[in-house]
Amino acid sequence: MDLGSAESWGSAIYFWIIPVVLGDAIFPLIPSEMVVITGGALSADGRTNVFLVGFLSALASWVGDMVVFQLFRRRLSHVLDRWAWGRRIHRGIHDAIARAGRSSTYGTIIGARFIPGGRLATSAAAGIANVAVRGFSLCAGIGAVLWACWLVGLGYFTGSATGLPFWASSLIGVVLGLVVGAAVGVIATRRRGNPSPVEEPGPLAPEA
Repeated sequence: MDLGSAESWGSAIYFWIIPVVLGDAIFPLIPSEMVVITGGALSADGRTNVFLVGFLSALASWVGDMVVFQLFRRRLSHVLDRWAWGRRIHRGIHDAIARAGRSSTYGTIIGARFIPGGRLATSAAAGIANVAVRGFSLCAGIGAVLWACWLVGLGYFTGSATGLPFWASSLIGVVLGLVVGAAVGVIATRRRGNPSPVEEPGPLAPEA
């Protein structure tokens, strides 16, 4: 695969979106935003279908949120503690909730995904707080659609406005998205969150 070729990316981006956006639900460091923005930029270049990119992005985001929500709602998070890497993830979730607070309001479920780490923290906190499944599912769906539209639209806009190669348009879109996300994060975190309700994982066992 030629990483600089729009044709190569156009034929592969659909297969990248679902696993990357799903993985981002538990591993916030996975660059799902960049993949979705790239899909939008490729759409501006006529290499992908903008509606299919948006649909796949929203669907994967919603499914990922539901997985995390059910994991914590059913108190299955202890499964992560069986492995050293799982305890690190569990601790990262704990830290994310502590930063974001344990708010489980429907507005937070919709909007927190625009804050780095907010999607994971809010889904986990909503599961712990036993938010109604139907209510969470609806709000996660609305949030997923808004999130996908924002990122795909950002990629499409930068691709159309700049006329640069798709990878350059994608980088510009990512920078703009980070700036907006950081601004939202500053506003949302002015009030410190409550202590996390997630039980702190025990000391990490030595790895073999």
